[in-house]
Amino acid sequence: MSQLLALGISHKTAPVALRERLAFSEADAGEFARAAIAAPEVREAVVISTCNRTEVYLVVGDPVRAEADVLGQLARRAGIRPTELAEAMYSPRNCDAARQLYRVTAGLDSMILGEAEIQGQVRRAHEAAARTEATGPFTNRLFAAALTTGKRVRSETSLGAGGMSLPSVAVDLARSVLGELGGRHVVILGAGEMSELTASALADRGAGTVFVANRHADRALGLAQRFGGRVVGLESLPGELARADIVLSSTSSPHPIVERAELELVMRERAGRSLLLIDIAVPRDIDPACAELEGVSLYDIDDLQAVVSRNLSTRAGEAARAEQIVEEEIHRFARWLGQLDTLPTVSALREHGNALVEQVLAENDGRWESASPRDLARVEAIARAVMSRLLHEPTIRLRSLSEARGHASLELVRELFGLREGAAVPAQPEAELAQVHDLQERRSRPAGSAPR
Repeated sequence: MSQLLALGISHKTAPVALRERLAFSEADAGEFARAAIAAPEVREAVVISTCNRTEVYLVVGDPVRAEADVLGQLARRAGIRPTELAEAMYSPRNCDAARQLYRVTAGLDSMILGEAEIQGQVRRAHEAAARTEATGPFTNRLFAAALTTGKRVRSETSLGAGGMSLPSVAVDLARSVLGELGGRHVVILGAGEMSELTASALADRGAGTVFVANRHADRALGLAQRFGGRVVGLESLPGELARADIVLSSTSSPHPIVERAELELVMRERAGRSLLLIDIAVPRDIDPACAELEGVSLYDIDDLQAVVSRNLSTRAGEAARAEQIVEEEIHRFARWLGQLDTLPTVSALREHGNALVEQVLAENDGRWESASPRDLARVEAIARAVMSRLLHEPTIRLRSLSEARGHASLELVRELFGLREGAAVPAQPEAELAQVHDLQERRSRPAGSAPR
């Protein structure tokens, strides 16, 4: 039978120094999912990688063997021993694994409680895995349900009210260190979603903003036009660092952009002026050794936790309601998961009944000298009808078993009828999956609202 397994590390279990070694770009996440399903016991896989976490959601046969295989793949990527990585990892299964994904998608497991960006990141992670053909019926259903949960939390609670985000927290940190930001020269490294949120948080504070971007120059220009400021290429970064008061960095570069040796030269030009660096990228954009330089104050994403904790108490009530929504959706998922356990047994029971009919008919073949073909057809129809009616009630009851009684009852049925293990769970056709996604979309939509 298929089981759900999650393997992950997060800001709660691992420092940024380890998280950045397991960070994936969107394309890399899809390719890792494809590599994961090459393991013997792994059937489907999706990788979620954000600044707060890297999590791999797996549909597996033997969860112990699958965990060992994929943990080994992750450890090789991180360049550390599997035993060392295992110390920081969590590995929930089945409903606990689904609950982890639901809480992540709802923003309940984020450093910024209720952050809005995570829902889009979860959706894109599933899409990236789908493009590499690493997903299937189980993960399709799971991620559709998780996204529904996230939408319910956002529409039925105020957990994400106020638009709090990592960039806004970074800007608040800058204000707490330097005071008002009016007239300050701010350099933003990158032009992605986080840079946009950073620019938005700075817009009303009067800071002069420079976007530094080699890739996505058109997007950087659009941001500069929206929020004020200008755009320069990466080759101009040393000069901008020499003039900057604050550097806020959030690129998707796999390697540091600001190295210690380079910044040391810049600091000599600044004639004793201090420089505040806030790096919210994972992997980090700014070499941690830069913090050793005189006049440099460097904060990374883990340093923002203290600022964030001051804002958690105001959202505690909404978080409790959000957790309740997660549990409601988990019960729905548990019922579906229970049916996955039941289907192979029901299928095997039906196959067993059909095999007995075929056996009895074969044993009596040739003993009906005076029977016409029509009579023989009637005998076969009666035999199959008796089998079907006999199994009808057990089938209904098996499908309605509670989660608590289900496993033991299924084992008893298999033992009583001598059923073989290994009947596959029927795959849901893509059309049915689309209907499931559409149904969940409608269910999560507020009453009276139009579809998007």
